[in-house]
Amino acid sequence: MAGIGDFDDIHDELRSVAEDLLRKARLDGGVAAWSLLGQAGWTGLEVADDLGGAGATFRETAIVCTALGRAAVGSDYLGSAVLGVASLNAVRPGAQRDGLLSGLAAAQHRVAVVLSDDHESLSAATGFAITGQPGSRHVNGRADFVVDACGADRLLLVARDADDALVMVAMTPESTGLTVVGRPVLDETRRFATVVACDAPVPEAAVWQFTGDAEAQLAALQDRACVAVACDSLGLSEAMLAATVDYVAVRHQFGRPIGSFQAVKHACADMAVRIAVARRLVTAAVDAVSVAEPGARRAASMAKAYTGDTAVEVVGKAMQLHGGIGYTWESGVHVYLKRATLNRALFGSPAAHRRRLAGLF
Repeated sequence: MAGIGDFDDIHDELRSVAEDLLRKARLDGGVAAWSLLGQAGWTGLEVADDLGGAGATFRETAIVCTALGRAAVGSDYLGSAVLGVASLNAVRPGAQRDGLLSGLAAAQHRVAVVLSDDHESLSAATGFAITGQPGSRHVNGRADFVVDACGADRLLLVARDADDALVMVAMTPESTGLTVVGRPVLDETRRFATVVACDAPVPEAAVWQFTGDAEAQLAALQDRACVAVACDSLGLSEAMLAATVDYVAVRHQFGRPIGSFQAVKHACADMAVRIAVARRLVTAAVDAVSVAEPGARRAASMAKAYTGDTAVEVVGKAMQLHGGIGYTWESGVHVYLKRATLNRALFGSPAAHRRRLAGLF
């Protein structure tokens, strides 16, 4: 895997290409096709180069996450490329695991990682358990609001075995005893599902062991999820500020652009200040998660808590400053507001992360 600075030279180019490609996807229907992301090389950014990936780091993945938020397009990137690849990188190498990583890099597979749905406690627990003896084992459990489980061809369940050790169970949605039911949410750019395992048979080859400390690996995966959502919130906040500044420069009232009014200037300035702080926190969290710093959990919670509130506030203010048109379906501002609102709750509310921060200092 590459070092943290190995890809710095391409960050600006990656950011520019991502924004351009996803802007077009937004205009073409608001969905970034998985195959399109694969052709761009983004689905395998963190897949090892000998498996067909780029061998990059979370810093590069975070750039794409921010661009996805800026365009507010639907995709399977969070579930597959952000969480799926990281989960597979956290387990021991094997033919099935390596084949799945290669398939993700080529956008031939889509996966969903089934984590705990206890977002408020932010615990590294799992709701799945394996029972029985080798050769006749079954998995039971339930998780709600699983990201990108609808449409995934592989489900990676984090479960505890008979020895209370964390393992990963690779299954297909069609597996006996496993059900995947879509969950409608306010944000139409995202897909969630409830995953239930009821005495689902578990082949021995489908049980994969984590490398190193499994509990630490699961905690790091949850931190990564928080930071990825924070990147998305930052991107959509930046997009709404830019759209608002453009709008108030051309919208006239009383014979002059409304952007010349002091109250509007102050509102835009407040938005810019909030975003500047959010950007610093997100950058610090991305760097910390990329190299697994000891303070990564604290940085992740700081970024997630602040950007969650900031995005909702910025988009809400953008809707107000757009006037009547901002409340219409055609303006598209509602898409960003719904996404910001869901981001605020996903993988822990700001209040939950502030509670965790209180115990980390």
